[in-house]
Amino acid sequence: MTTTRVLRVGTRGSALARIQTNLIADALGVPTEIVPIATAGDRSAAPVEQIGGTGVFVSALRDALQRNEIDIAVHSYKDLPTAPADSVVIGAVPPREDPRDALVARDGLTLGELLPGSRVGTGSPRRAAQLRALGLGLVVEPLRGNVDTRLRRVAEGAFDAVVLALAGLRRLGRDGEVTEILDPIQVLPAPAQGALAVECRTSDLDLINLLSTMDDADTRAAVVAERALLAALEAGCTAPVAALAEIAEVSDDAGVVSTEVFLRGSVTAPDGSRAVRLSATGPVTDADGVGRRLAAELISEGADTMMMGSST
Repeated sequence: MTTTRVLRVGTRGSALARIQTNLIADALGVPTEIVPIATAGDRSAAPVEQIGGTGVFVSALRDALQRNEIDIAVHSYKDLPTAPADSVVIGAVPPREDPRDALVARDGLTLGELLPGSRVGTGSPRRAAQLRALGLGLVVEPLRGNVDTRLRRVAEGAFDAVVLALAGLRRLGRDGEVTEILDPIQVLPAPAQGALAVECRTSDLDLINLLSTMDDADTRAAVVAERALLAALEAGCTAPVAALAEIAEVSDDAGVVSTEVFLRGSVTAPDGSRAVRLSATGPVTDADGVGRRLAAELISEGADTMMMGSST
């Protein structure tokens, strides 16, 4: 950067948010000041879809950016609305942590070892729908709160298990409590799960240049594909939509190597009674198009009818 100013980095107040923000602040290599900001999602224990749905963990940070109260906002990328914000740009998408979901169950049990009737807590309609669709007879109940709160509910015996993002547990140093990492074939993650989004003002060209050094091209392409699917389905982060993209080099019969995105997407009825899951591939340069085309295929198979009543 051409200035010596101290960068004000906005963060939610949770332990996980602070750890994620500190990772970014440390990687910047310039003086920073961490600025805690309370969001609507942090102030309420109600289900996310009841307090505004998509954006409840994001809007206050973006408002602070736009009011020049902070210079950078660090988000869990999966919390961002798919629509861009005025005068704000995602300056960096750092390398992604493992995007899979994880089970933390009593007595070290795996998902298949939980008896029918076992109480499983999650605050995610996507996870709840996919767990019900497995047909294991689990009683899936809503559970919100920070990671410590949710894990404590298992330790206290209020729940037999909880399902959370593996990325968050790893960043908190609590992945040793995981009893099973869930295969995406069983439970497909949320779009952009495990990825961070670092935002700044579009007018802050020096900062955009600095953040670009932290950007990971493969992570950004994967997340673009996943979120393009989400946007084309006109679904928000509380809808039962899942997506996971992988970036890989492939060679044709002539030995010409290219980079492609392989995207899996699914939509599951909230009660688990129906689900549609499809996949698509395409050049990494058209990650957005791959996501939108897969969304159209999901809709053609009836995915839109499964999202009725979901927050957008």
